[in-house]
Amino acid sequence: MPEPIILGLESSCDDTAAAVLRGREILSSVVMGQTELHAAFGGVVPEIAARAHAEKLDLAVEQALAEADLPLSEIDAIAVTAGPGLIGGVLSGVMLAKGLATGLGKPLVGVNHLAGHALTPRLTDGLAYPYLMLLVSGGHCQFLIVRGPEDFTRLGGTIDDAPGEAFDKTARLLGLPQPGGPSVETAARDADETRFKFPRPLLDREGCDLSFSGLKTALLRMRDKLVEAQGGLHEADRDDLCAGFQAAVRDVLAEKTRRALALYLADAPAVPAFAIAGGVAANRAIRGALESLCAERGVAFTAPPLRLCTDNAAMIAYAGGELLAEGETSDMALSARPRWPLDRAAAPLLGSGKKGAKA
Repeated sequence: MPEPIILGLESSCDDTAAAVLRGREILSSVVMGQTELHAAFGGVVPEIAARAHAEKLDLAVEQALAEADLPLSEIDAIAVTAGPGLIGGVLSGVMLAKGLATGLGKPLVGVNHLAGHALTPRLTDGLAYPYLMLLVSGGHCQFLIVRGPEDFTRLGGTIDDAPGEAFDKTARLLGLPQPGGPSVETAARDADETRFKFPRPLLDREGCDLSFSGLKTALLRMRDKLVEAQGGLHEADRDDLCAGFQAAVRDVLAEKTRRALALYLADAPAVPAFAIAGGVAANRAIRGALESLCAERGVAFTAPPLRLCTDNAAMIAYAGGELLAEGETSDMALSARPRWPLDRAAAPLLGSGKKGAKA
């Protein structure tokens, strides 16, 4: 049997995306960002994002089909992000997907946005189950043992800000452009990470939960002391603050990953593997520390390309394909969900990220 051709839709935050996949082959992937629309507000404005999704989703689908050189009639199924995320954007995608599925008479598959990220290493590298996943992005940070397209065990996660949020807030506090992650990393490149003493939150607590809110507060206080003492913030001060902050995030993620690996390896997986996805996975200092840790433990390290680490519809189409292969489809009662935990047995995480509710 030939692999089904799946159209994926993603609109959970501020990227309007559509993609066409045949199995693991990405025939097209279109992402329309909204950075300029939100630039003046210092963050994503849900109402503006929802309106932009409603205006762009059909255009993204048309472009994805054109790049795949396929008519809509050759699509075998529609996969769509049904949550978690900003409800207006999620609703826009779900409604379009329902219309397409009804008009074509094709299956509809509602996909958890986080599952899309968690399954991306299978799309890019064919990673075998089970593997350990660190999902680290602007709105989410979780350690997951991934055993199947609907089988996730959460070992820990952030109880407040996600790392991407903390990087963005740090950039704003220091007058650096958004998105904050690349700006902070660039400023930190040749700076002194030992000059300022940042805390390493929750390292004194057992388990794999994380916290990054306190790092932002510590940086704010250090910045204010410098401004008060010298009447301003010099470029070297800014860069050293960035380096110290980045080192703290790196160290926390490395230690918590060490603990998560111990729990994962206790089950003796046949081919142990660790994967990282999300925008923060692009940070060289963080990636390097986690690669070294995996090498020490004899665990394969996987990081998908950046274009598939950030929000995209290819991951949604792929996750939809895995669900479809197991006979999982949705009906017209599919609803948009602002919260949707991957591990339904785990206690809810606290807090709500700027790029979507934590789950």
